[in-house]
Parts: sequence; structure tokens; C-alpha cells
Amino acid sequence: MQPFQLTIEAAANLLARRELSAEELTRSVLERVDAVEPRVEAYLTVDAPGALAQAREADRRLAAGDAGPLTGIPLSLKDVLCTRGLRTTCGSRILENFVPPYDATVVERLRRAGAVLVGKTNMDEFAMGSSTENSAFKPTRNPWDTRRIPGGSSGGAAAAVAADMCLGALGSDTGGSIRQPASHCGVVGLKPTYGRVSRFGLVAFASSLDQIGPLGKSVADCARILAAIAGHDPRDATSVPETVPDYQAALTGDLHGLRIGIPDFAAIGGLDPAVARSVAAAIGTLESLGARQVPVSLPHTAYAVATYYIIAPSEACSNLARYDGVRFGARAGGQTDLLEMYRATRSKGFGEEVQRRILLGTYALSAGYYDAYYRKASQVRTLIVEDFKRAFAACDVLVSPVAPTPAFPIGAKADDPLTMYLSDIFTIPANLAGIPGLAVPCGFADDGLPVGLQIQARHFNEETLLRVGHAFEQATDFHQHKPPL
Repeated sequence: MQPFQLTIEAAANLLARRELSAEELTRSVLERVDAVEPRVEAYLTVDAPGALAQAREADRRLAAGDAGPLTGIPLSLKDVLCTRGLRTTCGSRILENFVPPYDATVVERLRRAGAVLVGKTNMDEFAMGSSTENSAFKPTRNPWDTRRIPGGSSGGAAAAVAADMCLGALGSDTGGSIRQPASHCGVVGLKPTYGRVSRFGLVAFASSLDQIGPLGKSVADCARILAAIAGHDPRDATSVPETVPDYQAALTGDLHGLRIGIPDFAAIGGLDPAVARSVAAAIGTLESLGARQVPVSLPHTAYAVATYYIIAPSEACSNLARYDGVRFGARAGGQTDLLEMYRATRSKGFGEEVQRRILLGTYALSAGYYDAYYRKASQVRTLIVEDFKRAFAACDVLVSPVAPTPAFPIGAKADDPLTMYLSDIFTIPANLAGIPGLAVPCGFADDGLPVGLQIQARHFNEETLLRVGHAFEQATDFHQHKPPL
């Protein structure tokens, strides 16, 4: 086995025993990036000199016995996270040359834990998309079939983990943007509870929905990354001062007495038969491990997609108003009139999907329409939250598919945004409710593409998600399969 193929857990053990150096591990990952990046196109920026310098510092810390939980581990960052001295584009032309003067809190915490940061991964522009086709620079390709999308908007992060171009990654999840690409790429992805992880230094899309979380080759790897980045941050007003549990200790494998709620996902139109079969088999596996099914009802989640596409664009149009070529963002030249400069800057700087969502949000918030759209959507969101509260009074976790289909061909839905939006039908409710969700590999379609299982729990109960996901992982081998690159 090559070093780049290791899980974080396995690599950390080798590093601790000094059987592998951080520099050797990092060089192996960088060589892997050189070998497969032209086919996958997961990265927007690779910082090889910086990564090697960090690896040498990690080796110094390891030799001195001053190692953290991620010391010497090569990770990637979605290009929506600010990195001091390293450009942060958000997949957009308007920020193509933006170099932040500070690190996001999660980046600070990874550095403190000793991680080696390989580079910044591709994404849908400003995290608006489900396929990573909306990047202003290039589409990322699924390592399992490079003719297909990797999911989005954290498609570059998921593809990089699946292709062994890093040992783990950070993504962001506003409506499924960690879990959906994790499912499509056959890796593990975790959206924490809203408020569990600081959003300081995350370039905002929809501030009441955005959350940062890990992607990894195993549940244990995601637990290790989450432990490093979770916790209160006074610089983020939405960060909650909750105690961070010992996530590694939660990986007991014991599911006896666990109550799993199964929403009626089979009633969702367009559910691929292979997805339905894989999820049904996964539920059977959980039952064989000691869990039992209980009936649950989530009646208002049928309105989740419509609700999301009022709330998220409304928040986006507010957050993106700052990119005007004066305060933030590259300015289009040649105009003598201020309004013309604004129009030219934003038309040239923003892609079609971002412009579409800004217009949707502006309309929903405009005088005469606010009550009919935004206020009504906020009321439905409250009903969805209450549905989850009632469901979790009866069960410990909810189980469903992550996405209705396996990864689709690049370009297949590019001209049909409504069909594209339905890709997140199973993941959006968790963002509206602020609850945590975990995606774990649970099978393969007939053409060999990965299928993911989604597990959701009540607020700040990530340890239960990790316990269930880890137990399922130990009873199956789906997470051990590798794409045929």
C-alpha cells in the first residue's frame, strides 16, 4: 500500500511510531496529485512548497513528542475557507485573485492540530450548486467515472478524498454540499449541527444554513477531524458554547436498543431503484447489529426544497451584495457611470447560477412579496423543525438515502435547474432544521457507482451519528472500495 492510500487513523499510527515521516507521506500525496489531477481536476490551488514546509515542521513536532491528533496528516480545504497568504476564490471570477489576510477559525485549528494543508479544492461558485459544474474555472470529475459529476458544491473535496489526493478534507454544507458529493464519490461526509463548528472565515452563501464539516475515507477519520475543528468561537455569533464530546470514544460498535426512524423515502418521485435497494439493505444491516425500526412522520419535509429555495437565495442576495468592485471583488473596467460599473462588474464576475439565485432572493425580499414568500418560507421552516423534534422523541436516528440517484453525467442537468435542485431533496431538511447529518457508503449501482446512506440525529448529537456510521462501516466493506483511476 502506498502512503497516499492510508486512512488518517492508519497514517497517524505510523507517524507516531516513526515508521513513516510526515514529509514522506506528504510527498506521496503530492505525487498522487500530479498523477491523477489532470483526470479528476479536484484542486484549484495546490501549495506544494507550503505543504512540504508544514510536513517538516510536523516531523519536528513528532520527534519532540509534541504531536497533535492530526500532526503530519495531509488535508485539503474547500476554496470557500479563508487561508492567510493563499488565494481563496470561492470558484468565482469575482474573487479570482483574492488572497485573505487571515485564516478561518477551522484552518487555525487544523494548523494547531498539526495538519498539513495540501491546497484548495474546486467547488460550485459560492457553493451554489449540486454538481461542481458551476465553478467558474472547470468542472471536477467523479473518480469512479470521469464522465460524471462528483456532486456539489464540495465536489472537489469529495473527489480529492476518493482519489487519494489527500487523506481528508473540509467542505461546507448549506443544503447537502458535504453529504451529497460524499455519497456520489463513495466517501464519508459529516454536516455537524449548526453552531457546532465556527463559521468565522467561511465566505457566506446563506448564513442561517451554512456549516463546515469533514470528509474522510472512514467514519473514524471524520471523527478525528471534527474533534479538531469543533467548539465555541467568540468571533462567530452563531457558534454555540457546547462541550465537545470525545468522538473517538463514541465509536463503540454497539447499536443494541438503538431506535431508527425510517421516513417514507420510497414515496419520493425519481428515486433510483439501486438507491432504494442499497438503503433497504443498509437498514437490514443496522437491524442485524441490534437496532430496531420505529414509525416516524415528517409531513412538512415535502415542502423543504421549495422553502430552501426561498430562504437560501434571499440570504445569498444579501451576502453577495458586498461584491460590487468597490469594497470587494474584481472590478470591470471601462465604465464612467457608477451603476454601469456595478452592472458590468457583477455580470462579468458572477456566473449564471449565482446570478439566478441573487435574482430569486431579491424578488422574494422585495416590497409586496416578502410576506408571500420569505415570511411564509420561514414559517414552514419552523414546522419542519417541529417535525424533527417530534420524530426524535420517538427515535435516536433517522435513516434515508443521501441522494435520489447515483452520480449523473456531466451536462445532463445543466439546462434544467429545477431538476438539479431536486438532487438535494433528502439533504436540505437537515440544514433547515440545523441538525447533524452523516453520509456513509452503503452500496453500488449496477454500473458500479457508489450509493450513500444518510443518518441524522438530534441537535449536538454527532457522537450518535458517528457511532451508528462506524458500526455500519465495520459490518460492511463499501468504504474500502476504490475508484478505478
